[in-house]
Amino acid sequence: MKRTIKCKPVMEGIGEGDVLYTEQPISFYGGVDAKTGVIVEKGHEVEGKCIAGKVLVFPHGKGSTVGSYVIYALKKYGKAPAAIVNEETETIIATGSILAEIPCVENVDISLLKNAKRVRVDAFRGEIIILE
Repeated sequence: MKRTIKCKPVMEGIGEGDVLYTEQPISFYGGVDAKTGVIVEKGHEVEGKCIAGKVLVFPHGKGSTVGSYVIYALKKYGKAPAAIVNEETETIIATGSILAEIPCVENVDISLLKNAKRVRVDAFRGEIIILE
């Protein structure tokens, strides 16, 4: 049975994919390789994982404002996530998702997605549908 979680759209769009979940904030500048989409931050919970095509679920961003441009570069290299889900989307992540036109939502209790395998983010309607 599909379950729906309400959320607040930051950047409209629809993205579907396997969930890449972390309880740790992500710094795109220095923490993600824009050409490969791999998390490279040493010691990060999802270090070595690729975000390309995934629904990236994390509490919020951290680090430099250059992170917005790394998100844009991920899109240009074809390594962007299908969607971004946050508890709180601060300016760095919001700007990056808007520049790259990546669906992005916030005001989500991300723990509800910890065991989700695949979701569809509908940032037009403000819904996350858990598919599996």
